[in-house]
Amino acid sequence: MATVQECREALDDLAKRLAANAADARKRLNLDRTLACRITDLGVAFHARLVGGQLVDIQDGDDKSAKIALTTTSDDLVALVRGDLDFARALGARRVSISASPFDLLKLRKLL
Repeated sequence: MATVQECREALDDLAKRLAANAADARKRLNLDRTLACRITDLGVAFHARLVGGQLVDIQDGDDKSAKIALTTTSDDLVALVRGDLDFARALGARRVSISASPFDLLKLRKLL
């Protein structure tokens, strides 16, 4: 089981990668939405904003009113960010779940 710190670092790494590819990320995912990332096996959550293809303002704690919610385990979060776990397969196997509006789901699909 990954630690809370490893999950935080994985989200920070994801944010850095999106920032490094800002122009491409903005084309693929031009949203301004709140995001909650809930880690079931650790009982913790993080929240942030998706703005112009960037993941910004990552903070500890849940945001119950987040427009997009990703729920997974600590190991799966770390594996997803590292590229060791295919997102579409994880979603199909119910290792990851996403709660979002249909419009947002279509936009998020562009990242796959």
